Amino acid sequence: MSGPQVGNGERSSVAAVQSVDRALSVLEILAAHGEAGVTEVAAELGVHKSTAFRLVAVLESRGFVEQLADRGKYRLGFGVVRLAGAAAAQLDIAQEGRPICEALAADLEETVNIAILDSDRAVNVSQVRGPAALSTHNWVGQGTPLHATSSGKVLLAHAPEAVRKALLSREMPRYTPSTITDPELLQQHLDGIVERGWGSTVEEYEVGLSAVAAPVRDADGSVIAALSVSGPSFRMDAEDFPKIARRLLAGADELSRRLGFFG
Repeated sequence: MSGPQVGNGERSSVAAVQSVDRALSVLEILAAHGEAGVTEVAAELGVHKSTAFRLVAVLESRGFVEQLADRGKYRLGFGVVRLAGAAAAQLDIAQEGRPICEALAADLEETVNIAILDSDRAVNVSQVRGPAALSTHNWVGQGTPLHATSSGKVLLAHAPEAVRKALLSREMPRYTPSTITDPELLQQHLDGIVERGWGSTVEEYEVGLSAVAAPVRDADGSVIAALSVSGPSFRMDAEDFPKIARRLLAGADELSRRLGFFG
């Protein structure tokens, strides 16, 4: 009896995973040796030289590997530095922001989050739950829509123009009856956020959930994160948003100072 047949799709999937594994191995080899030629990389991977060359070429095209002039050797490129820097920045924000989140959660008695911009979404990197029995769920590591969350709106309001135009030019999903999907209306909200310094949502992503967010800046003044507080709408009334925002802005300013901003 013949064994189970493997379809073309499954073979392609296995080959793709193998290629990713080998590409990561190339980076590890260069990290360990500092520099290496294609022949050395092929030998360590146990693959043909042509395979090693293709792997290195792809990594080079993405900036993760660069060739040393006239030496036929390769080393790690600035693409790796860029990723490492982004990861380090996220860790810094989460670490420096933890005590601020804890203090705000205790003061406001609601859940406090820190989110960063990741392409077309806001990703939460830190969260401290409030003491109330009824609290929001764990958002850490989750991506949320920019147009329907307080953190997302703050990040979008301060994002590069190309990012804003891209989002406003396409259809935006409606999550609740209160979700803003009209580009002109959303742009008005974003302008208001920049003017007053904070953003808010009332049941725009989840029915029964409200939130307020403030921008966090790095050393050069760029907005790199949003500090938010969220809770049930019956506890967080829109009339209280300005008072909540004042406390949140103070926390965001403190976190910005910890990250080197003194403007």
